[in-house]
Amino acid sequence: MKAAEAAHSPADAPTAATPNPLQDQLGAWTQALDAFQRITSAHSAAPQPSLQFDGQMLQALQQAYVREACELWNQGLQPPADRRFASEAWAQNSMGSYAASVYLLNARTLLGMVEAAQTDEKTKSRLRFAVEQWLAASAPSNFLALNPEAQKKAVESRGESIARGVQNLWRDIQQGYVSMTDESQFEVGRNVATTEGAVVFENELFQLIEYKPLTPKVFERPYLVVPPCINKFYILDLQPENSLVRHLVAQGHRTFVISWRNPDDSLQDKTWDDYVGDGPIRAIEVVREIANAKQVNALGFCVGGTLLGTALAVLRARGEDPVASLTLLTTFLDFSDTGVLDLFVDENFVKYREAQLGRRGVLKGQELASTFSFLRPNDLVWNYVVGNYLKGETPPPFDLLYWNSDSTNLPGPMYAWYLRNTYFENNLAKPGKLTVCGQKIDLARIDMPAYLYGSREDHIVPIGGAYASVNHLSGKKRFVMGASGHIAGVINPPAKKKRSYWTNEQLPRSFDDWLAHATEHPGSWWTDWSAWLEPHGGKLIAAPKAYGRGKYQVIEPAPGRYVKAKA
Repeated sequence: MKAAEAAHSPADAPTAATPNPLQDQLGAWTQALDAFQRITSAHSAAPQPSLQFDGQMLQALQQAYVREACELWNQGLQPPADRRFASEAWAQNSMGSYAASVYLLNARTLLGMVEAAQTDEKTKSRLRFAVEQWLAASAPSNFLALNPEAQKKAVESRGESIARGVQNLWRDIQQGYVSMTDESQFEVGRNVATTEGAVVFENELFQLIEYKPLTPKVFERPYLVVPPCINKFYILDLQPENSLVRHLVAQGHRTFVISWRNPDDSLQDKTWDDYVGDGPIRAIEVVREIANAKQVNALGFCVGGTLLGTALAVLRARGEDPVASLTLLTTFLDFSDTGVLDLFVDENFVKYREAQLGRRGVLKGQELASTFSFLRPNDLVWNYVVGNYLKGETPPPFDLLYWNSDSTNLPGPMYAWYLRNTYFENNLAKPGKLTVCGQKIDLARIDMPAYLYGSREDHIVPIGGAYASVNHLSGKKRFVMGASGHIAGVINPPAKKKRSYWTNEQLPRSFDDWLAHATEHPGSWWTDWSAWLEPHGGKLIAAPKAYGRGKYQVIEPAPGRYVKAKA
């Protein structure tokens, strides 16, 4: 990519005699941008976006840089207000404080240069993302020679922290990812995914788990949960006190959950159609047969919600109506607002992935996990680099981070189809555009009551993207926004009495209009959802005394063997 000279009039330009401390940074940055663009547009002969810089903004940045650099000394080298440099060791080390302050000044300046770039919005967003990644990686806290806190620990431990850090580094190199928690403290089925149940059906894509009732009576309509296939289902069943699965069972719902298989080479030719037809559609059929029910209630979470929504559109196109109510948690049906993930998707990237995986192959789970981690690099990458390797610490046990590290593969053809038809072309939201399982699908045919949830600070499914579903589903809808992010916002049991949620009985077309008149409520959205769900359960009947029914008998105890397979 060739970057143009900064566009400004001669009157705005610094003269030859004017010192310009940003000149070298600008030259280096345009070279880095050139490399970044070549990577993101690999194998492409398409014209590259033009890049110019606003001269007045650059000049203002230069003046601010010089002024703030001088002020650093006048402030007496106080430690900056950044949690990476918050320990007492930084405050007591003048060189450490100075290095941190200069780093933050350079960070502000580089991000200001991004804002001075005159280019299309997607290119600017890519610039911003690249700069933020570089800044996160280059923080002085990430280097032993510049980190007084790590140095102090090394001295106090007589070098033991450095020895442990090398051991931690070697272990993580062997396992292929940075440890976020002490994984030795967890075992699926022992202290995560412990809600009592049994596997009552399986095919090559999933196992179906039925959970033991906790109430003497249950609603006549069973409840099917479709988790994302890019993660393991037990995010919904971590511990008894924060298990959404256990919450459903305790509310009197006869609950079934799909546990997706972790694909290996034997599934490398599986498609989106396979995942829809042999996934939610097959699960709905099996649950109805086991419960002897005409209809079920169903929930989809994240990509599981996209699969479930597609499946319901297929069933409605066939004239079938097996689902009484729908719940979608942080789910895209309309991919017009995908947030930061949009940075990675363009025609060149999609074609590259199609050539690589479109016919057969497996997308490794660790690649997806790394991508999501680097969306929040300071929290999910460099924080652990510093703790594990520079300080020689073992991260504390945390069930959610154990689940986050338990990655899942995807079949290449399924992934390539999903990438083009959702994130890139948004075809799922276009009536009649897609044929899935032999049916032209239209989301407007999904006309059962729907409960739609989005998290306010979600960086994976932005709140506007979650809200967009209200403009496509044709049944009676309720939209609720919860506090926090993609996972913490969803897994928010009422007993914790944490966070809050927002409601608005009106559903205008835009999320901003909805939010302007929304009402905040303290606590968990689970209570609102439970009240909404109860009337859709039907009458109460005696709880079953055994798992399965007829040809669907117990295969093995929950959580089953599929969830235990490692990527």
